Amino acid sequence: MATGRSNKLVAQTGEYLVAAELSRRGLIATTFTGNVPHYDIIASNENGKHVSVQVKASRGSSWQFGNITQFCNIEFEGKHQIVRELKRCPVQRLVVVFVMIDPDGDDQYYILTWCKLRNLIVKGHNNYLAKHGGMRAQRWDSLHTAISEKTLKPYKDKWTIIEKNLM
Repeated sequence: MATGRSNKLVAQTGEYLVAAELSRRGLIATTFTGNVPHYDIIASNENGKHVSVQVKASRGSSWQFGNITQFCNIEFEGKHQIVRELKRCPVQRLVVVFVMIDPDGDDQYYILTWCKLRNLIVKGHNNYLAKHGGMRAQRWDSLHTAISEKTLKPYKDKWTIIEKNLM
């Protein structure tokens, strides 16, 4: 069972793995160890262009989000959830790196913009609601959401997303 300490270790490991990979790719990467809202790393190139990076780490093949309302507004009609307007990206050109931490060091990286992530998560939530008559199956008022490795597979090792979002 995951504990607060083990969750912190997973998050910290993910941040350092991403920072190391960015360094391998010629960027200076500074971590903030969860002390800055919305991003975990600032990466800069030799010309001073930089990008904010949010890291999501997991030891499994899915990543959990506590509340879908960080991506869209949700209204309730009785026990039915209605997806409303999409939220704006909290930081200009925010990039999200998902890390699947492997105990043997064969870590996997999935890189996409926050806006692309938002669209994937909201689409997945809408599809789920459509299959279940507009209601969450176990707890109608749950705002929990997740994304799987299968959904992220097209973004595996897309490090060029980082370079394209340097400003």
